[in-house]
Amino acid sequence: MQRDEGVQRPAYSLSVVVPAYNEQEVLGEFHRRLVDVLDGLPAVSEVVYVNDGSRDRTLAVMQELRAQDDRVSIVDLSRNFGKEIALTAGLDHAAGDAVIVIDADLQDPPELIPALVAEWQSGFDVVYARRIARDGETALKKATAAAFYRVIQRVSRVQIPADTGDFRLLSRRAVAALGKLREHHRFMKGLFAWIGFPQKAVPYRRDPRFAGDTKFNYWKLWNFALEGITSFTIAPLKIATYTGIVVALLSFLYAAWVIYKTIAFGDPVRGYPSLMVVILFLGGVQLLFIGVMGEYLGRLFNEAKGRPLYFINSYDRAGTMGRIAKLGGRAPQVDLPQAQHSAHAGE
Repeated sequence: MQRDEGVQRPAYSLSVVVPAYNEQEVLGEFHRRLVDVLDGLPAVSEVVYVNDGSRDRTLAVMQELRAQDDRVSIVDLSRNFGKEIALTAGLDHAAGDAVIVIDADLQDPPELIPALVAEWQSGFDVVYARRIARDGETALKKATAAAFYRVIQRVSRVQIPADTGDFRLLSRRAVAALGKLREHHRFMKGLFAWIGFPQKAVPYRRDPRFAGDTKFNYWKLWNFALEGITSFTIAPLKIATYTGIVVALLSFLYAAWVIYKTIAFGDPVRGYPSLMVVILFLGGVQLLFIGVMGEYLGRLFNEAKGRPLYFINSYDRAGTMGRIAKLGGRAPQVDLPQAQHSAHAGE
């Protein structure tokens, strides 16, 4: 803590990135709890709310919070780009020495932030919150989530922490490293692990959603799992290769057996049902792995177009940005010519 003539000064700057999509019911309570935490930290702070094309009053609630609290920044995306892109937009606009990523649904308690900050101050660049319990979730969701993390840990060369969501703290150099990764198919949990740097877990108990409905149904979770697997491993392609080799070998052995029986015993042509089973089995395997290759090819197609990750309607900058700059905080890490910056220029 720095002191000058008895006046206490902020020791560091802290940004909190909050992506939100249709979260009007919970934003008020979330901000109240977050502010209680930030007021207890020796830091100058900003809260970067990202409106991901919400169709309810989420943006209006953010603007009300902005009018009441000059620590609030608002990044309003031009449409719904998805949580991973919204999270990226928030990180692009975060200026603090450390950046907290947290969802607005209050399943991840803001009260854990001081513990994350303490580990960052002890030398860790990434401090992630690990769930030791998931209250308010069904047994099926808990089981499928656990299975996904175990599978991706086995098939990926990057060790992605199990039972860990997006709730974490990132140092400035970790945020800068993430800013260089601009792929469209973004699995942020994997990217957080891929950048490396010293990382540490902080255990916590995940609460039930405070209000509103979850935006992830099982179909979206399935697609999210596919995104994670195809983004961080080519194991499905290797499985396709090895399966093809095994099936081809078995087919060759079966063909040799048929030829031998015909020559040795003169067996007439028989076995139409078994022939159809073999044909349908081989056809199904081929179509399955053509689909696997199609998943990877589709991702290559999207990346090759080179489109921007997102566009924004407006960027309402926090009034505390001036104080963050005086502490040595950084400007957004990428050029954003599409942003229409508001008149709130800070101090």
